[in-house]
Order: sequence, then structure tokens, then C-alpha cells
Amino acid sequence: MKNEELKKEFTDEKTGISYTLVGDYYLPNLYLETEEKITLNKYGLLRLDYLKKHKEADYIIMFMNKELNKHLKEVQERTQARVNELVEQLKAKSNLTEDMKNTDMLYWIGTMNAIKNQAEEIVLKELIYV
Repeated sequence: MKNEELKKEFTDEKTGISYTLVGDYYLPNLYLETEEKITLNKYGLLRLDYLKKHKEADYIIMFMNKELNKHLKEVQERTQARVNELVEQLKAKSNLTEDMKNTDMLYWIGTMNAIKNQAEEIVLKELIYV
């Protein structure tokens, strides 16, 4: 059969896959669906690492079903919101005032760092490592 007699494109009736003639060969017209591009922050990366190392089956299922990016985005948004909420709650319970920023800055910074670390530790156990 000569190249001129071959169709440029055809669709296989059994599989529904379309093929295009490239040179002497028919190549399938396959493409990947585009996924939303997301930028992972600290919490998204921690969750991804946890899934890969400790929940491999869940990771593979979400990856194959194209749900992984959505899951990671949701987790990092919920985690960030929860950290902010906890920091505000812990700050209200502490003896910190805005006045201390000007009078005793080192104490204020140290206490705020401790509060943020405490909030992150709580959230990591609640939302990331589950």
C-alpha cells in the first residue's frame, strides 16, 4: 500500500482512540488533561511528603484520579486559616499587648514565636499528619 492511499486520520471503532498518520506509522492522538497549577507552601509540602511516606495508597489513588492538587490546596488553605485562628486565640490568652512591641520588643518577638510554634504544632497534628 502506498502512502497516498492511507488515510491521514482514523478512529478505532473498538477503543474510540483516534490515530494520525506520521510517516509510515499511525500514532495515537493521546493527551493529558491539564490540571490547575498550584504553588505549595510549607503545609502543602508537609502533607505531600506525609502522604508519600505513610499513606502511599491514598497518595496513588488521589494522583491517579487527579485529585491530589485539589486535596493539597484545600489542606494548605485550611491549615493556614487554622494557624492564624489559633495564633489569635493564644495571643488573647497571653499577657502580650501591642504596647510591648515598642517597650520590650525582644520579649514580644520571643512570645509571638512561641505562640506561632505552638499553633503550628497543634495544626500539624490536626490536619497534616492524619
